[in-house]
Amino acid sequence: MSDEEIQTMTRPEAVRTAAHEPLPASPHVAPTWLGPVLIVGIVLAALNLRPAITSLGALFEETRTGLHMSGTVAGLITSVPALCFAVFGVTAPRLSRCFGPAAVVCAGMAAVAAGLLIRPFADSAAAFLAASALSLAGIALTNVLLPVIVKRWFPDRVGTMTGLYSMALAAGTSLAAAATVPLTSALGGSWRTGLLVWAVLAAAAVLPWLPIAAASRRERAAAPAAAVREDKGPSVVRSRTAWALACYFGLQATGAYVTMGWLPQIFRDAGVSASTAGVLLAVTMVMGVPLAFVIPRLAGRMRHQGPIAVTLSLFGFAGYLGLYLAPAAGAWAWALLLGISNCAFPLVITMIGLRAKSPAGVVKLSAFAQSTGYLISIPGPLVIGALYQHSGGWDLPLALMAALLVPQLVLGVLAGRDRTIEDECGMRD
Repeated sequence: MSDEEIQTMTRPEAVRTAAHEPLPASPHVAPTWLGPVLIVGIVLAALNLRPAITSLGALFEETRTGLHMSGTVAGLITSVPALCFAVFGVTAPRLSRCFGPAAVVCAGMAAVAAGLLIRPFADSAAAFLAASALSLAGIALTNVLLPVIVKRWFPDRVGTMTGLYSMALAAGTSLAAAATVPLTSALGGSWRTGLLVWAVLAAAAVLPWLPIAAASRRERAAAPAAAVREDKGPSVVRSRTAWALACYFGLQATGAYVTMGWLPQIFRDAGVSASTAGVLLAVTMVMGVPLAFVIPRLAGRMRHQGPIAVTLSLFGFAGYLGLYLAPAAGAWAWALLLGISNCAFPLVITMIGLRAKSPAGVVKLSAFAQSTGYLISIPGPLVIGALYQHSGGWDLPLALMAALLVPQLVLGVLAGRDRTIEDECGMRD
């Protein structure tokens, strides 16, 4: 990406033209450093969107023992991420209108760092849960607003930039899953130290967003009031595409959380060692790193993203069938197949950016699709756990996960159609 491209993409005039908004009378132009710093900020923010979850997963048994958590409280903590993403994600559009998306992302990263810094020092399950919720609130806001940041400052590179931060998100997920235990051992063996180390990465992510938020604030102050005041966007609840995206998001999130939470146990019950089961989960997560960059770029070039959704679902079918028939014999293959299937996340994030014409539309669609989707995903891991406990095996849970891929496939085709929520809601530029 050349310096000229970056400068072009960060000019307010280019952004407003892409969003079909009138140009302001102000001659203010974004500084030339903003484009490169935005890219660094987006990557660092994306790296921090999952370590708060996957680092705890790696040390969950030690954390549960150290804080004397009951089984009920432990189960509650595993459901908190999706609940926080849904609840706090709804607030992102209003906060973005009041303060600007860059300032909210900056505050979100600060909340992530603060929560990760506080929770290792918690002396009770309630305090640990509250600190985790603070981090998850920051993650929820950033989840919703990163597609808006991309749409606003990189309107002609939605696929490329979405791919970049999706790849960073996948890298952060797999890094925390694979490195937390070795880092804990190297730093003395305390689960508190193993969780605390990820606060350093989150604090680093705050730094580039400080000048970005300041530049955005100066731009808003220099622009006429009419230019600063953002349209609230269309009422997305009247859009069929918005509902298709939300339900597709929920089903793919269900599959991802079930994989992160239960895949190692499936392999261990099949006779695979605990260490190998952990590596297999890391392999599943790592598959998302290169594909999270490739899939959004490919999706951005296609008028209809449905074929990609179908392909990813078929990989999921193959993975679940393999786990049903020969979980241990083909363990590496099934981990790879499910890793590919879980790349529905970067696909749906890309479609959110493509299904709205303006940043105002993207923020509404992103908040609606992600909040509704995460609410849909909350029961999934709990239902799978209950089926496993009551049936005494994995046949019924795997059959359910495979069955859920059918509506996910259909919804992916519907969400991938070449249309926008503004057109569906009868709005015109």
